[in-house]
Formats: sequence, C-alpha cells, structure tokens
Amino acid sequence: MSQSLSLFVAFAVLVVGFVLLIKGADAFVDGSSAVARRLRVPPIIIGLTIVSMGTSLPELAVSVTAAMAGNNEIAVSNVTGSNIFNLMVVLGVSALFTPLAVQRESLTREFPFSVACAALMAYLGAHGEAVKEGIGSIDRGDGLVLLALFILFLGYTVRSALKARAESDDDGDTAGILSPGKSLLFILIGLTAIKFGGDLVVGGDTVITGEKISYGAVAIARFLGMSDNLIGLTVIALGTSLPELVTSVVAARKNELDMAVGNVIGSNLFNILFILGTAAAISPVDFTGENLIDTCILLGFSLIVWLFTWTSRALVRWEGVVMLALYGGFLAYIIGRVYGF
Repeated sequence: MSQSLSLFVAFAVLVVGFVLLIKGADAFVDGSSAVARRLRVPPIIIGLTIVSMGTSLPELAVSVTAAMAGNNEIAVSNVTGSNIFNLMVVLGVSALFTPLAVQRESLTREFPFSVACAALMAYLGAHGEAVKEGIGSIDRGDGLVLLALFILFLGYTVRSALKARAESDDDGDTAGILSPGKSLLFILIGLTAIKFGGDLVVGGDTVITGEKISYGAVAIARFLGMSDNLIGLTVIALGTSLPELVTSVVAARKNELDMAVGNVIGSNLFNILFILGTAAAISPVDFTGENLIDTCILLGFSLIVWLFTWTSRALVRWEGVVMLALYGGFLAYIIGRVYGF
C-alpha cells in the first residue's frame, strides 16, 4: 500500500472514530439523563456512578490486563496520567464551551474526597515495602483498602441518591422522557460506540492479507516521525481518556453541567479506588520516584482546580485556559523526562 493511500486510510479511520465517539456520547448522555429524571435523583449522582464507570472502562481494561500479565508497573502511571488529563483537559475544555457550575455539596464532599484519595495513593506507595529501583509498592493489602473505600463511596452515593429522591418535589411526571428500555438501549449503544470510536481514533497496527498496516492517530504520528515511546505518552494516554473528554463536553453542551463535573470526579475516584485497588489486589504494584512526583503534581492540580471552583462555584472560560496551559506544561515535563532534556 502506498504511503499516500496509507495516510488517507489513517485519516478516514480517525474521522470514523470521532463520529462514533461524538454520536456515542450523545446517546450515552441522553440515556443517562433520562435515567436521572426517571429516578428523580440529581444528575451529578448519575455522573459519579453510571457515567464515570462507563467512561473509565478503557483504564480498567489496561490496568487489569497488565496486572494479569504480571506487568503491573503501568497501573500507577495509567491512573495518575488519566486523572491529570481528566482534571485539567476534560474540565478545562468543557469550561471553554460553558461555565461549569459546581454544587456546594461537591465542593465540600466529593471533590475533597478525591483529593484525599490521591494523597492516600501517594502515602501507600511511598510507605510500601522496598522494591528494586523504586520507592515502594502498593501491595495486596493496600489494594483491599482501596476497594473497601470504593464500596463505602458507592454506599454513600446510593444513600445520597435515595435521600435526594425522598426530598425531591418532582411529581414523577415522565412525559417526554425516554422509556426505561430506550434509556438502557441508549446507554449500551453509547458505551459501545464510545469504546470502538476511541479504539479507532487511537489506532494501532493490524495485518491485512499478510501486510502490516497502521491506522488512526498512531499511523499519523508515525508518519510525522514520532517514536513509539512518545506515541505511548501522548496518543495512547489520550485514547484511554477520550471517553471522559467527549462525554463531558457533550454533557456540558447539552447543559447537563452536573453530569459533566460528576463524570470527572467519579472517574478519578473510580481510577484510584477500583482500578488501582483491583490491580494491586491481583499483583503488587511498583511505585517509583517518578510515580510519586506525578501523584504530587496530581494533588497540586487538584488543589488549583478546587480553588478555582470555590471562587465563584463554577469553572469559567479563563480558568479553563489556565488549566489547559498547565497541562501543556506537564506534558512538556514528562516528554523531557523521557528524553532527558
């Protein structure tokens, strides 16, 4: 296959992937919103649970597969990288479209809890048993602690949902709302489209009639001369967080602001408590000095975003720009760290 034809195929696959992502996110948000209205619970609770868990499936697949293969060192990097991207890019880009109002309850409960979980991850790793060429490890016992906290968080969220429903002054009118069957169908179709759309956008290698062909963003990155290492740091890292990005942006544009914010907070909690907890419970996770630095950066960024939201209980456009600029600085730092400059 000629280079020009290969590049055309790569762009075509990329476009198809983005269409699936956007249309899938549309269906997913509509279905999730209908579930929230039918259950008479705040959209942020749906964002903290159904939406965040659904969009975190790529991170779960990567970390659990690595743990099963005994290659667990990727788990911490996967979690910290995804959480930083979610916080700074997903919320930052969403804020460019419309100011993201943040409820007081989120500022005083869910958001600080996510910061505390990141601090706990740093503590467990830095105080674990010594490992070769590293600071410590997150062992099976630590993994069980994280999973127990995840169960407690789910219990708290369900209790909050029941309380909100009991206090709701909604008369239960379901006119114009998707039926339960259609809501579930929209959610499943949306998740499927998001999953395959993300895979196509990121791309990779496949063999057709005995010929190895690259497609998607990976093929374009190689055409531009990027190394596989740099592709892993950028294209692949972006790929696992594309579901959160597209879903939150679509939710913000549909004025489902609580769902957009809940998606990010819930995804970050799910990544640390469930994904890292599951990976560590399967096989101890190495925690290096670079992991500690990245976790501290995550904590710093979390505090900055928390401060932004306290000022006006919303993330506005200029704050989104600052968040994206900070992420750009972080990206430059990790690229320089890999290549030694």
